[in-house]
Amino acid sequence: MVRVDDSGGVTKCWLSPSELSQLERMAGQWDWEREVAMQLMGRCGLRASEVSYPSDDSLRWSEEGEVWLFGIRGKNTKGGEPKTRDAWMPESVADDLHKFSRERGLGASEPWIDASTSSIRRWVTEAAERIATEEEAPRWRSVSSHDLRRSWATQHLVEHQVDVRTMMSIGGWSDYVAIEPYLAEPTEKRIGEAMKNYSGKRA
Repeated sequence: MVRVDDSGGVTKCWLSPSELSQLERMAGQWDWEREVAMQLMGRCGLRASEVSYPSDDSLRWSEEGEVWLFGIRGKNTKGGEPKTRDAWMPESVADDLHKFSRERGLGASEPWIDASTSSIRRWVTEAAERIATEEEAPRWRSVSSHDLRRSWATQHLVEHQVDVRTMMSIGGWSDYVAIEPYLAEPTEKRIGEAMKNYSGKRA
């Protein structure tokens, strides 16, 4: 894994894109619905509590931004009533969801994922546990649903350098205090890319 932090009361894991794909494939061995749920958390940044909200009615193509956006009603990190936001969706996920919705015969307002938050969290745990067992990789047993969102946020903030304002908007963070924990240290690859133009030689 990219990083594991067990210094606090809760173990935090950061999955690489390839590990996220591995988790999705494993979840898909149970059911396609589970795989889609993983995509919504790991590739779109949804919280587990938000996964059962969106439907075909929520998804739209923005001509102005040339991007897929979908409406989410989720947690207000300042407290109070839930807030509605436009979340971002990669084209590959949008393609999968169009196919999934057609195959399942879902109505425009029927949610893609018909499951409770506790079930969605359990799906992640079960898929991660199976990977841990098959690969004899115990670190996978620490992976939680929130680690998918954590990995998504860090990948875009740190590795792809998406600006914080954009991430706050599509990820549902109301202020900098709420998003600051996701501004993790860059990976060695990112450090190398950022510093490749500097030789380190003295003038």
